[in-house]
This record gives sequence, structure tokens and C-alpha cells, in this order.
Amino acid sequence: MFKKKTTLKKEARNRIRNRIRKKIQGTSERPRVFVLKSNRYIYSQAIDDETGRVLAAASSLEKEFKAKRKKTKNIEASKIIGEAMAKRLKKKKINQIVFDRGIYPYHGRLKALAEAMRKEGLNF
Repeated sequence: MFKKKTTLKKEARNRIRNRIRKKIQGTSERPRVFVLKSNRYIYSQAIDDETGRVLAAASSLEKEFKAKRKKTKNIEASKIIGEAMAKRLKKKKINQIVFDRGIYPYHGRLKALAEAMRKEGLNF
């Protein structure tokens, strides 16, 4: 009869995710950049939705990231991930993307990551 709080939260997150994904589609010329935040790390992937392939990825688990930063869940860490992601997309000659914030509001670490990608020259 009564649902648990965790079930209600999962259903709400799925509604948000589905609402956003109806509007956002990635192609090979303009991939969808998806961001996932955990309590400890941040991940970013460029996805071609037509073929279902990941074109590029960056996360705070990588060795080159850990050499630069020790803390993995602050705004400076998100900026480094955004710069790395933009450089990897530039190597593949991708200049335009579609930014998918997922279930997260556009502020804090997510906004820092997006602004770092814009600073490196990506358009979205």
C-alpha cells in the first residue's frame, strides 16, 4: 500500500531522465555528452545515440587526473574533467555537442564542467 522513500525517489529520477531524453538526441556529428555524479567521482561520456556507441569518455578515476588532483568531488576537479573531455572530442574533430545534465540541476560541479568544455572551444 505504501511505497518506500527510495522507490519514490527512483521513480521521480526516472521521470526526470525520460523527460530530458525525449528532447535530447545525439548524432555522430553532434554527440550527446552525458554526465554522471556519484558521491565520490564524476564521469562524462560522449554518446552517439544513432549507433549506441561511446565516442569519448573522461572521469575522475583516471591516472592522469589523479596526478593533477587529490580531491575528486569538488568544482576544480569538474573543471579538469571538462577540459579533458573537450580535448578528446577535439582530437576526434567534434566541435558541437548536446549537453545532457541527466537528473541533476545545472549548477555547481555540473556547471563548472560545462563551462570548462565551452572554454576549450566546444559549442552547445
